[in-house]
Amino acid sequence: MGKLKISIPDLKDFLDEKSVKYESKSFIKDDPILIPHQFTNQKDIEVSAFLTSVISWGNRKSIINSSKKIIDYMDNSPYDFIINHTNKDLNKTNRSIHRTFNLIDLNYFIRSLRNIYKEYGGIEDILSNKNNGDNLQERISSFKHIFFSLDYPDRTRKHLPSPLDGSSAKRFNMFLRWMVRTNERGVDFGLWTKIDRSELSLPLDVHTGRIGRDLGLLTRKLNDYKSVKEIDLRLREMDPIDPVKYDYALFGLGVYENF
Repeated sequence: MGKLKISIPDLKDFLDEKSVKYESKSFIKDDPILIPHQFTNQKDIEVSAFLTSVISWGNRKSIINSSKKIIDYMDNSPYDFIINHTNKDLNKTNRSIHRTFNLIDLNYFIRSLRNIYKEYGGIEDILSNKNNGDNLQERISSFKHIFFSLDYPDRTRKHLPSPLDGSSAKRFNMFLRWMVRTNERGVDFGLWTKIDRSELSLPLDVHTGRIGRDLGLLTRKLNDYKSVKEIDLRLREMDPIDPVKYDYALFGLGVYENF
């Protein structure tokens, strides 16, 4: 256990309460998850969620605005655009979409996603296939390998993580939370049935990492794959069925309560 900077008598009860508080529909309006919530078709939700998660770093308002650009580029029908686009539909005039993610990157993601859906059955099928790794983090690394099996721009590889190379895969784990966790509280979607929520890992970032350390859930100073494994163990001790519900508690404490 890490050194507690903040002493809380019953940490599980405290975090359970905060998880319920922040996993509410009021959370949606300020969060990138707003983008997939604009759709009702399951494949549109999945594609828009994946692309939004890929660019989810920095200011949340900026992420939302940049994601809207992506959806507009795809004629507000993301899955149909992925499957049926032609080369003529892809704008060749390069421009920034979100910070270092530009149109070159987006066009490759569009081509590769079509390959994923047509040749591999979709994102969920790759990430639930135990031939691709013993756990979800290993399968994220396998997914990256498959995703870049086409002729790709070198610059684009950096936009997907590989936990086996040390990445915390924060954005990808956030996407998995969106897809896998139940929709009963109206925030996550619960669209995927082949992956159990008990398998999910915390989307570890600067906020959840800092709060995790302050509460003694994490000892490592880096927000990397080893830290994800460490904090996952502690969260699974508190709730082995749904450990990533605590993402809401840790994030909310950091962002909304200046904890």
